[in-house]
Amino acid sequence: MIQFLLKGILRDRSRSLLPIIVVASGVFLTVLLSTFMKGLFNDIIDMNAHFTTGHVKVMTRAYADNIAQMPNDLALIDVANLKEELVADYPDMEWVDRIRFGGLIDVPDENGETKTQGPAVGQAVDLLSPNTQEPQRMNMEKALRQGRLPKQPGEAMLSEDFAQKLKVELGEEVTLFGSTMEGGMAFKNFKIVGTVSFGATVLDRGAIIVDIADAQEALAMEDAAAEILGFFEGDTYDDEKAKEIVADFNAKYANDPDEYAPVMQSLKEQNDLGSLLDMSENMRIILVSVFVFAMSIVLWNTGLLGGLRRYTEFGLRLALGEEKKHIFKTMIYEAILIGFIGSVVGTILGLSVAYYLQEYGIDFSGMMKNISMMLPQVYRAQITPDALYIGFIPGLFAMVLGTALSGIGIYKRETAQLFKELEV
Repeated sequence: MIQFLLKGILRDRSRSLLPIIVVASGVFLTVLLSTFMKGLFNDIIDMNAHFTTGHVKVMTRAYADNIAQMPNDLALIDVANLKEELVADYPDMEWVDRIRFGGLIDVPDENGETKTQGPAVGQAVDLLSPNTQEPQRMNMEKALRQGRLPKQPGEAMLSEDFAQKLKVELGEEVTLFGSTMEGGMAFKNFKIVGTVSFGATVLDRGAIIVDIADAQEALAMEDAAAEILGFFEGDTYDDEKAKEIVADFNAKYANDPDEYAPVMQSLKEQNDLGSLLDMSENMRIILVSVFVFAMSIVLWNTGLLGGLRRYTEFGLRLALGEEKKHIFKTMIYEAILIGFIGSVVGTILGLSVAYYLQEYGIDFSGMMKNISMMLPQVYRAQITPDALYIGFIPGLFAMVLGTALSGIGIYKRETAQLFKELEV
């Protein structure tokens, strides 16, 4: 029967072409929007994880309460021992220490006098250790606009916009003025060897990136760090596993009244990313539901029009003794075949466009110049295994539902009227 119905669908295009186009269009939009939303939310989450939150973060309780102020006077101390403890307890994660700091960048002229100055937001990461993954994690190679990454102590990078504003050339020395962990005056000279642009205004506005050992020396933070970030293997956030690790770690210090005792937070507990993660899943469910509803209405109407065109056919089949139930079942089988064909076509088209967006993305930089949130400027789709079948949910379900609704009319046919209709 399936073969017979398939031949009928392929040969009678007036019966199947419009439903296939409707299903393919709906599936195309479902796949494309689903992959784009997946990529959009993941890009935002990954950027926040790599630059500020980690998959989990360890800091002092006092620092956590005032984190927006970057209070390095409340930073962690005895970091080496704490990291050894973390590595021993959670060996499947990578642990890195970071320091964020504020200060003033002074650019001298040829006479040593101040030429330009500007406020800076510093990011100190491990750039010089032999096996460090920090440059790759922060995508520094791709973000590099001029020069190179620091290769030895005393070297630094500025954001491209900040370097242009200060009129700093590669190879020039600048002086960082700030405050030490104890509240004293801190200053250190850095040689600018490169400029970067991460594509996020909050990162590129007045940024200086230095090796963490240089920052510890300049800020009098020997064996201290503002934060210790933990990353899962594969660089993929696992919320359930993160919750377990956070609960286990915090339980060890639950009875410690010291405000400088370490506390751990998961990515979801920081920067309002919890609501963003929940929204990403809810939006995909809503998206599929909306398309199922909308396509069902359209296909219902399409089925009604098709039913009117096939009114005589159904009457003849009933007159020949075919059961109403059997006619209805064949309509459902046809709907499944048409839904499958349309879903395959729509999925192929959707994945094709999604692949293009995954490789090249859409640049929204012109719309995000004054946004202070940590958002990427180029958004890309992300093709995941569920993209191969998510379109079949609205494609098949909506087609079958629409056909079932329109096919109810078969049961309303009265056999007594058949011969009169056939005579006409």
